[in-house]
Amino acid sequence: MSTNLPGTVDDQWLTRLRATLTSEFEAQTTRLTELTADTGDPGEAHTRDALIAAARQSVTQIGDALRRMAEGEYGICAGCATPIPPERLEVLPHARFCVPCQQKRH
Repeated sequence: MSTNLPGTVDDQWLTRLRATLTSEFEAQTTRLTELTADTGDPGEAHTRDALIAAARQSVTQIGDALRRMAEGEYGICAGCATPIPPERLEVLPHARFCVPCQQKRH
């Protein structure tokens, strides 16, 4: 597996990050299954709906990051096509944008 991040990350770092993302994907998928199966208190439906939406968003973002890894596109900003600093990816492994491009989006 190759990445477009020459000199910024090593294979061991990327393997560890992939394992973290995979584990989080599995945890969020399990959480989503539990939330959608829970009939719970109707008074808590709004909260449950918000939790379901957040879990779905996490699953999508993490799945997209894993796909980018598999395709060798991980760590490249979707806005300016420059490498996303490894420090940002450590904090937000599913990041699609570098900080300047993310700030422009808000």
